[in-house]
Amino acid sequence: MRYSHTVRDRTYTFDGLVDLLAKAAPDRSGDRLAGCAADSDAERVAARWALADVPLTTFLTDPVVPPETDNVTRLIWDTHDGDAFSLVRHHTVGELRDWLLDTAAGPDAATRLSALAPGLTPEMVAAVSKLMRNQDLVSVAAATSVTTAFRTTLGLPGRLATRLQPNHPADDPTGVAGAVLDGLLLGAGDAVIGVNPASDNPRTVRDLLHLLDDIRTRYEIPVQSSVLTHVTTTIDLIAQGAPVDLPFQSIAGTQRANDGFGVTPAMLAEANDAARGLARGSVGDNVLYFETGQGAALSADGHHGTGGRPVDQQTLEARAYGLARVFDPLIVNTVVGFIGPEYLYDGKQIIRAGLEDHFCGKLLGLPMGVDVCYTTHAEADQDDMDTLLLLLTAAGCTFVITVPGADDVMLGYQSASFHDVLTTRRVTGTRPAPEFEAWLEGLGMLDDAGRVRAVDPGDSPLRELTAKAGA
Repeated sequence: MRYSHTVRDRTYTFDGLVDLLAKAAPDRSGDRLAGCAADSDAERVAARWALADVPLTTFLTDPVVPPETDNVTRLIWDTHDGDAFSLVRHHTVGELRDWLLDTAAGPDAATRLSALAPGLTPEMVAAVSKLMRNQDLVSVAAATSVTTAFRTTLGLPGRLATRLQPNHPADDPTGVAGAVLDGLLLGAGDAVIGVNPASDNPRTVRDLLHLLDDIRTRYEIPVQSSVLTHVTTTIDLIAQGAPVDLPFQSIAGTQRANDGFGVTPAMLAEANDAARGLARGSVGDNVLYFETGQGAALSADGHHGTGGRPVDQQTLEARAYGLARVFDPLIVNTVVGFIGPEYLYDGKQIIRAGLEDHFCGKLLGLPMGVDVCYTTHAEADQDDMDTLLLLLTAAGCTFVITVPGADDVMLGYQSASFHDVLTTRRVTGTRPAPEFEAWLEGLGMLDDAGRVRAVDPGDSPLRELTAKAGA
């Protein structure tokens, strides 16, 4: 089907839903690289007007990526909840935007939005996000509630959790332990203590798993850990008795892109079952950790949709969330600026993409986090990240990633620091996950206002860990 709209006496025509979604997307370098971006602001506006009139039911009959060749599309369609969809079945994309904004401003917003989530497809959510201002994305996401749990409860109102990311370029246990200590002393780690291993050698991964679990059990810390290796490696380590909390996997929005990651839905289901079978959680049994990022499908040459047309990167990102929610994960995060300026060129594009990703994931029912980050060759800086971090906190983001000094020395990119989150929590009145907060309080690490107080590492309740880290 062709779509059209006239702007200033010029009629713009769009060749199908894939083309319309791409042309309606905010300007970004990845879509230009893929050759699917609008050629002008006027064409972009025309595409948005045309998109606003598209019935939501169109997305159930006109696939963005053909189900015959794509298992992500089949999963999205097979798990679609028609009863939940009945709330908005007769709406267009533009009417869905109005419904969401009205609902977010009204009573029982969280209940109504949660009830709708299973009835929305990723393409519907991506489409409506293209019609929204940044303020709209924040407003609706803030009204949406998604709660998950393992050893900590995540997603509760008024809470901002963190992933403590203690990466080391040589996977040195002393270096990793030092970064863990740094983060714990600054109130980080309540979402997960998660290491990106420099090596995917199973022995290295196993050693890191034992290191993190030894720290957790010695100090009775109510957190979960993860070593971010391939899901098949984790499945094998579970079978060998390794202390696995959260299996991890990077995923994308098309089968071809996931083939590039070497992952299938069946593998994810196997990891989910294996980790839940260990019954290591204390307050819940959500066990999977997924990571995504706009541009992943394009970088894997897995970004083509119906008719061979390139699909815009934000729609494909939302489709990754459709895959993730099938497995009820504990946490999901987009590494929004990590893939580089080829996909998100500058701070403006990164901020917009972070708000879109968070909105789309949360509206689909996911416990959504964001790595507020950029690479040093992008046209962005820490001021941009401060802006995005504050906006995401206002939007009720489940968690953000934190690294020592905002500089990941292993992956070579800039993220948020432990101190950044302390400042954000203080300014916004948000707090850590309740179980982790109680642990901090029990060790005397909080002041009378509930804020993490300055502690000399040598005099801290974690001084044995201080010695282990060589501090």
